[in-house]
Amino acid sequence: MYRWEGVNEFVAVAETESFTRAASRLGVSTAQVSRQVSSLEARLSTRLFYRTTRRVSTTEAGQIYYQHCRQVLDALEQAERSITNMQLVPRGRLRLTAPVTYGEKSIAPLVNDFVRHYPELDVEMNLTNQTVDLVAEGYDLAVRLGRLEDSSLMARRLASRTLYVCASPTYLSTNGTPHSLPELAHHNCLQGNLDYWRFQEAGTPRNVRINGNIRCDSGRALLDAALKGIGIVQLPDYYVQSALHLKTLIPLLTRYQEDDDGIWAVYPHNRHLSPKVRMLLDYFVESLSLDDVETKRPAKTILRTD
Repeated sequence: MYRWEGVNEFVAVAETESFTRAASRLGVSTAQVSRQVSSLEARLSTRLFYRTTRRVSTTEAGQIYYQHCRQVLDALEQAERSITNMQLVPRGRLRLTAPVTYGEKSIAPLVNDFVRHYPELDVEMNLTNQTVDLVAEGYDLAVRLGRLEDSSLMARRLASRTLYVCASPTYLSTNGTPHSLPELAHHNCLQGNLDYWRFQEAGTPRNVRINGNIRCDSGRALLDAALKGIGIVQLPDYYVQSALHLKTLIPLLTRYQEDDDGIWAVYPHNRHLSPKVRMLLDYFVESLSLDDVETKRPAKTILRTD
């Protein structure tokens, strides 16, 4: 046991590059993590980390030690998973993150139903539009929307989404209806996180820069502005489908509409999914009425490293 002391703390610091984040992951104090790492360095008679006020990084010896420790911890996790696989009832801690609006509308209700069936689960769900680092922050999985960028994550498709360009009848009666992409330059286009909208022209993806008098990172706020006749908006179907059905918003430029893109669950590729995570993903897929499709290559999503 003496030789095992400090290993978990060391690995957590190496992976998060932060004593504070490591302490948060392990559920202990930063002082305890620092004390255990210092004791481990003293026992090994070598420095494992370079420490500055802004960053913590492994030394050459620390990196070698980390690789060996990671293998040992993975083997231990695999041994425990072998026992867990014998248990059919999901239990224990499960951390996930999802975008705010889609999470509130689609993911959170499914998670709540899942927990109602398996009350021994302890779920922490973080709804945020920020892209979090799953490994550094200790998440089991994340829900991501749209196009994915290359990274070290694996992905499983949960659903698809459609982007709609639309405006209220009031706006269109006052400002006219655009029938081509260049005409957007003459309209008030309500802007989200990006200064362009996505289209497809003659089978080729095309981004069109837009301008407007409202910029906001909230889809709900942009939807409200569009409903009030302020401008044209491009939003995913789960924001606008009700308004389109009620004809309080009118779809525009449908011949330039981009093909549907994906809604994904992503998770670290070097982890075997625990039964509770896999069962939750299966439940997501079943509930969203999609075939069970899982990539065999690293997912495409951008990870924050700060």
